[in-house]
Amino acid sequence: MNFSTWEARRLLQLAIPVFLAQVTLVLMTVVDTMMAGQVSAEDLAALSIATGVWNPLIFSLQGILLALTSIVAHCHGANDQAGIKQFFQQSMYLSLGLFSIGILIANYTPVVFSNIGASDNVQGLAQGYIDFVKWGLLGFLVFTVYRNVTEGVGQTKPAFYISVVGLGINIIANYIFIYGKFGAPALGSAGCGLATTIVLWSMAIVQWLYSLKSKHIPGKALITGFSKPSLSVMKYIAALGFPIALATFFEVTLFACIPLFIADLGSIAVSGHQIAASVTTMLFMMPLSLSMAIAIRIGNLTGQGATANLRVAIKTAFTLAILIALFVAVVTYISRDSIVWLYTKNEEVAALATSIMVLACLYQLPDALQVSANGVLRGLKYTKPISWVTFISYWLIGFSLGYILAKTDWITTAMGPQGFWIGIIIGLSTAAVLLVTCVNKRVSFEISKANT
Repeated sequence: MNFSTWEARRLLQLAIPVFLAQVTLVLMTVVDTMMAGQVSAEDLAALSIATGVWNPLIFSLQGILLALTSIVAHCHGANDQAGIKQFFQQSMYLSLGLFSIGILIANYTPVVFSNIGASDNVQGLAQGYIDFVKWGLLGFLVFTVYRNVTEGVGQTKPAFYISVVGLGINIIANYIFIYGKFGAPALGSAGCGLATTIVLWSMAIVQWLYSLKSKHIPGKALITGFSKPSLSVMKYIAALGFPIALATFFEVTLFACIPLFIADLGSIAVSGHQIAASVTTMLFMMPLSLSMAIAIRIGNLTGQGATANLRVAIKTAFTLAILIALFVAVVTYISRDSIVWLYTKNEEVAALATSIMVLACLYQLPDALQVSANGVLRGLKYTKPISWVTFISYWLIGFSLGYILAKTDWITTAMGPQGFWIGIIIGLSTAAVLLVTCVNKRVSFEISKANT
């Protein structure tokens, strides 16, 4: 049997709250983009450039901690509560180390901004964003650890409720610090960085308070009797998480670094790309949420030793991924014009963003397949292939071809931002083929190992 309605329902039960949480988190970025864009095209360009540098860093650091979800899912499937506590505490220690790395790297962003061809005003606004947002990194990592434990035991709803709180705080804080309300200085796009720091720490605190009151998460037990730092346990978490972090870095930079390479084309090119990227990031939350649910479900099954159900669960997951991809592609194509005008009234920016969104429709299927395969591999705690597949697919193929199409006349007349998006399509298609192949081989290995 290739498809199980029971597995499909279980995956959707896990995925829907994750999707709502992810959408709410992305809405914070959308709000930042919309509110900064209302100030000026330069503020929007500065926000795009700043997040193009900052997002790859923070999501890569977060990627190391994402291994915790699958680890906890295994422990939960095996009813190993002591294991959950141990991995939680060591992940908190690991977060402190990752925060130190992030702060160190943030000190070098002025060097990056001074070499991308943007105006001095845009550079100043972008650096102002970084100077504020870097202090929210530790809150983001603490929130991530708590969220991974919560979702690893199958409780995916709390992250949604907490992210709604974060979105509300984000809107208010943006209003105050971007436009200078209630006596605060008008910081423009740099104010988004201060607002984001406030939001990240607020979400971390609410997540901690939830754990103390939850019937499903032993919040008090998790922080009682903190063990000493264990290099071996942290190394184990990092070894599983590092390929995820690399993959996250390669994927995020594929999108986020594009503004850095088209900055010399002007604010119209950067703004058009930023709007299209913002919209497609929102739509990507559907397959991403399914991928996160897949990692939890596969982790539970392997923790229980129920390897006989793996193939059915995986085939069901891929079928759902295909259906979601087709839905997202249709929604993107039909609503592209209406959505773009929510972001800008500049006709040149709108025309460019709309044309890019048409291209984005084409990569929905391979993107959904590759991110679902990623979830399966994470659930199996077999993450090594993820990093090299994404590097080859996203950078050696996708970005390289995109750069050639966007900025040279080697193949055709330089296409500008659209060229990078064509490269993305080809890169994601390559990743889908390679990762699905890795899944098939690994599942066969797990089943044969269980049968011997």
